[in-house]
Amino acid sequence: MAIKWNETLAVGVSEIDEQHRGLFDMLSRLLEACNQGKGKETVGSMIDFLEDYAAKHFSSEEKLQIASGYPQYKAHQGMHREYLQNVAGLRAKLEEQGPTLSFVITVNKTVVDWITNHIKKADRELGQHLQSKSK
Repeated sequence: MAIKWNETLAVGVSEIDEQHRGLFDMLSRLLEACNQGKGKETVGSMIDFLEDYAAKHFSSEEKLQIASGYPQYKAHQGMHREYLQNVAGLRAKLEEQGPTLSFVITVNKTVVDWITNHIKKADRELGQHLQSKSK
């Protein structure tokens, strides 16, 4: 159940696109670890990494938004906070259930779908804004 970043997810800002590739790579490894029956510790450490990486990515994105005067900054920031809360909820679910099929489904629904939809809409709008400011 590998997930892969592809060009349809490009927002046109190399720094953001590269970070998105990293997020997708880590999500793919997380799902693969679950599918291989890796233990809670392995999956838990991957969630820690994913959470830290996302927080750094969001901070980087938000700095670009502030610097460019992005009018949707507050709304975009709220979306990022929602994602981080969802990942924190995954940690609790992992402790309760372990890396089960139900957990993998939850990861797909709350993380993979969220990131994909966020990139295709909110980040693409941000990318257009940043590109217009660089002209």
